[in-house]
Amino acid sequence: MTASTSAPMTALLLIRHGRTLWNQAGRTQGQKDSPLTPEARAEVAAWRLPSGYETAAWVVSPLGRARETARLLGRGDAPVEARLTEMSWGDWEGRRLEDLRAELGSAMTGLEARGLDFRPPGGESPRELQRRLEPFLKARAAAGRPTVAVAHKGVVRAVYALAVGWDMTGPPPVKLRNGVAQEFLLDAAGRPSPGRLNIPLLEA
Repeated sequence: MTASTSAPMTALLLIRHGRTLWNQAGRTQGQKDSPLTPEARAEVAAWRLPSGYETAAWVVSPLGRARETARLLGRGDAPVEARLTEMSWGDWEGRRLEDLRAELGSAMTGLEARGLDFRPPGGESPRELQRRLEPFLKARAAAGRPTVAVAHKGVVRAVYALAVGWDMTGPPPVKLRNGVAQEFLLDAAGRPSPGRLNIPLLEA
């Protein structure tokens, strides 16, 4: 009798960009941009990757806040990956969610209750973002090399939802924090499963 072996998995480490001026003001950014705050620049410069990623490939979203984060991590040369662009918030980019909820009332409640199919006017839904990301995940799995990707909250949540089957209609099974890294393991088809979540980037 031969021992069974598991198919190899490819690690993907997702890092959200540092906190921006619009993050600080509570504004949705989507595919518009805002620079990192001075405090965020200092924090990102002190981040250190978890072990196992010393020789990983790097990719970065084309948006300025992600590229600035990559530069502060010493990887200003990381190739740009357009599929890592944040989910579009369409007409609501630059607006604050609390203002939209006050303005739209039950209509906004109904939209948010759609979970993966929530779509801002003129924007993109999380499900559509997942479809955009799936070829990227498949390509990284085919490359078979650990990858560090500097991206966005919406991207991290979309991959996490794929990994655990979360429909985004309620709180996630695990709260994904900021200023940390999220690790996913990709099978040969690029399907993600959760690895280590909320990995600290600041040394204790």
